[in-house]
Amino acid sequence: MSHVSGVGVVDKSVAILNALEAGPASLAELVTSTGIARPTAHRIAQALVHHRLAAKDLQGRFMLGPRLVELSAATGEDRLTTAAGPILIGLRDATGESSQVFRRQGDFRVCVASAERPVGLRDTIPVGTKLSMKAGSAAQVLLAWEDHGRLLDGLTNARFTPTILSAVRRRGWAQSLGEREPGVSSVSAPVRGPSGRVVAAVSISGPIERLTRQPGRLYSEVVVQAANALSDALKER
Repeated sequence: MSHVSGVGVVDKSVAILNALEAGPASLAELVTSTGIARPTAHRIAQALVHHRLAAKDLQGRFMLGPRLVELSAATGEDRLTTAAGPILIGLRDATGESSQVFRRQGDFRVCVASAERPVGLRDTIPVGTKLSMKAGSAAQVLLAWEDHGRLLDGLTNARFTPTILSAVRRRGWAQSLGEREPGVSSVSAPVRGPSGRVVAAVSISGPIERLTRQPGRLYSEVVVQAANALSDALKER
């Protein structure tokens, strides 16, 4: 573990919370990702659940808990959504298409910020919209850098393949053509938190007629730039 404070139980608790930043995890996955002994990891994770800093999903996996949302709200800002506003507006203006930021919540991805194309045919995704993790370029990005177990689970019944996700990891962005909705194309790139984990995806989306059947060729560079700018904003103290 890095950034060790010297207070063991606190450092281990933070390591577990950092591991859950990427999404729900079984006890075995927490042990693998943190290096904490299984009995200790179980005891601390259960204590985090007791204090609502962690929770369990329907499959019994550990996930970030509601108390973290309450604490975030108490600070008066969520760094991701606060920083996303001007970046998404700039992305929308540069591409002429609606732009969004998605976070993963369990088996869904949720739109946490958006900037819609003001006129004409557009793909409207209001903030708070829950979409499947089985289709779309943002889902590809949010899954592509997961560990092997989560990757296999996420690919079950998905519209994309392991080969597609391998390409996403190699080039650093994803595209989709009618995966989530017929006639809609999208391009997405990963947003990384201070620990380097993928915590969100920046996307643009719109009709295939405008984005063409190779939207990544046209827009991957500017989408990656926006995602990198948001990643940099999350590192600021």
